[in-house]
Amino acid sequence: MSDPLGTTWHLESGTSDGEPIPILDSHPITLSFTEDGAGGTAACNGYGGSYSISGDTITFSELFQTEMACFPEETMESERRYLEALTRVETISVTEETLTLSGEDTELTLAKLPPIPTSELTGTVWVLDGLVTGDAVSSVSGERATLELFSDGSVVGSTGCRTLNGRYVISGAQVDLNELAAEGDCPAELQEQDNLVVSVLGDGFGVAIEGDTLTITSIGNEGLIYKAG
Repeated sequence: MSDPLGTTWHLESGTSDGEPIPILDSHPITLSFTEDGAGGTAACNGYGGSYSISGDTITFSELFQTEMACFPEETMESERRYLEALTRVETISVTEETLTLSGEDTELTLAKLPPIPTSELTGTVWVLDGLVTGDAVSSVSGERATLELFSDGSVVGSTGCRTLNGRYVISGAQVDLNELAAEGDCPAELQEQDNLVVSVLGDGFGVAIEGDTLTITSIGNEGLIYKAG
């Protein structure tokens, strides 16, 4: 069996109590293992807990989650059924590309997410070019809004009206910003943009880089589009 550590997996299909778990493209479910625990995003909320693996046997315990409400209602049902399934799984099977967790009337099939292209992400000044909410992309207002990640783990940027700074860690296919701080004031007409930038960056995000374009995606089908400056 391959080692599940160091990889971010996303749920492709699942059943709990013999019934299918609804999966929404806009609210993905992810799972990562570290030496200290397991966790990820459960459609809406972040979650985590302890796990034990012995041979092909696995148990999850002490599961916890954040308590944000998400819409549509199917999102919360997806999250509830997935977390219930985790408490029922008993066996684990890992290949190069697939992770399968099984138990009585329960099965979760997860696929490997590609790792973050760190060398392409860091060392570039990314300039905000679009705001993504659902299927809509809106334009950027205010001052030049940027994002820059450095190889030492620090990050600086701006929302168009406030400056940003903090630190980041890369875990599998997700970037998490720690100690994210925003300083300054925003006029009323820029507050919605400011809120979206801070929310997307602060919730942890996946990235895709094509040429000079960086696309950041977060839970709830929200995202940011940057261009290399």
